[in-house]
Amino acid sequence: MLKILIRLYLITIVAYAGAIFLIPDAIVGAFHQRFIAYNLDQARGVQRLIVKQFEQVPPSEWPAKARELAADFAPLQIELRRQDQIGLSYEERDRLNAGQNVVRLGDWGYYETALAPLDDTWLVELSNPPDPLDISLLSWVVTVLIGAALLGCLLFWVWPHWRDLERLKETARRLGQGQLSERTHIPPRSNIGELAQVFDTMAQDVERLLTQQRELLNAVSHELRTPLTRLDFGLVLLFDEVPPNCRKRLLELVGHVRELDELVLELLSYSRLQNVDQARERVEVSLLELVDSILGSFAEELDGRGIEWQVRADDNLPRFILDPRLTARALQNLVRNAMRYCDGQILLRLSLDPQGHCLLTVEDNGIGIPHDQRELIFQPFYRLDRSRDRTTGGFGLGLAISRRAIEGQGGTLTVGQSALGGAQFKIRLPRG
Repeated sequence: MLKILIRLYLITIVAYAGAIFLIPDAIVGAFHQRFIAYNLDQARGVQRLIVKQFEQVPPSEWPAKARELAADFAPLQIELRRQDQIGLSYEERDRLNAGQNVVRLGDWGYYETALAPLDDTWLVELSNPPDPLDISLLSWVVTVLIGAALLGCLLFWVWPHWRDLERLKETARRLGQGQLSERTHIPPRSNIGELAQVFDTMAQDVERLLTQQRELLNAVSHELRTPLTRLDFGLVLLFDEVPPNCRKRLLELVGHVRELDELVLELLSYSRLQNVDQARERVEVSLLELVDSILGSFAEELDGRGIEWQVRADDNLPRFILDPRLTARALQNLVRNAMRYCDGQILLRLSLDPQGHCLLTVEDNGIGIPHDQRELIFQPFYRLDRSRDRTTGGFGLGLAISRRAIEGQGGTLTVGQSALGGAQFKIRLPRG
């Protein structure tokens, strides 16, 4: 909002300065003859008085008389000039030959020089002196004060908008953090009152829809888990009662039921992370120890698949304040994803970025992720074409859960190309 105020003030000042310099000249140019006539009337009395002083003495004494009058009329400047020395225009020359006075306009349409003929050769030049330094400074002070008054008026006008827009921005920020009950509480009489009412209505609709979605998801998930558990238990009990040739099929059915149960658990996890910012923990942990404990649960599977995995950490890594549960969940999903698509090699790096933030990367030597799909993979249920097969593709929720878990801690999760040839997932978390 401050930028808007500064820009508006600069535009106003530039427009004001341009108006001061351009509009007077335009007005004087449009009504040039009227200003000439006005200034001729203003200067006629003084010019006539000065000419009479010259007429009272012979031409040989005119230079002395000019010096005398210049001293008497100071600070007005009076000079005796030859007509061929001052660059007269044709119009000015015609007026002087006709015995008429001439004026030359200066700023704001006031005369700068007045010329009165004495004979066919000589004329007397009357010039207004430049303003004294203090008067010029005072004029600039007046201009500055006018600019300050304009700034004060702009502040007076902008402040209610500023205040209400800041309240609107803060409400939008809190809504983005999951505080769905937040409202602007901007009165209708505000200049953005109508906008605030539309925003509050939208926030109310979003809150209702998300609440209904969450309630429906939780209800369906819980309702599904009960019959799935019964079905799993019943199929296991039937294992010894069915013919041997049907047991393989029965085991496949048990696998499908358990896969569906796992999907329900993933849905519940994703739903619970909707307001992760409100329920997150803040614990000081050793990042290396946390990674070791997470990889410990995968060690047997990694070795069993013949996957070569390494952990590289910077020396003297400090302890970080983060949510170990959410961080572990995100890292587990990334490691599981790397195990699924790697070509026998996984690398984890622990380091600090230039800002001192925690930087954790998971890389593999698989086929990587196409550039145009690197953001799409974080959407729920989005799966790359090559991972449609359920044996490798999962449910399409792991990366969405990981990003939500990291962003809930104020961090970021991005994907890029690894030096190993596959994908590189990079977690960046604030230190505290």
